[in-house]
Amino acid sequence: MDRPPGRRQLMPKITFIQADGNSSEVNALSGDSVMETAIDNDINGIVAECGGACSCATCHVYVAEDWLAKLPAPDALEDGMLDCVIDRRPNSRLSCQIRVSDEIDGISVNVPESQI
Repeated sequence: MDRPPGRRQLMPKITFIQADGNSSEVNALSGDSVMETAIDNDINGIVAECGGACSCATCHVYVAEDWLAKLPAPDALEDGMLDCVIDRRPNSRLSCQIRVSDEIDGISVNVPESQI
């Protein structure tokens, strides 16, 4: 993509917080999933065995409460897969189903302890 010289493209950021409290803030590409961003940045605990097909729940995260309203609700497939996770919570989501966009720039997700 051609951009004027000296102009940088800003990228949305995602913060992944591990169960021990350690966090990693990473740049994400709009259009990718939160899961793809985690895999590309070697985030511990996001396994993504199905590669993002919403069929394994190994990319389960807890979305920070203040971000939930900014995301579309889980569809029936995701909701069913979330029934398979250990310690499902009201803010549980599959990171493969959350698309990165400018609207979620700065989102924070916690990786469940059970996945580490």
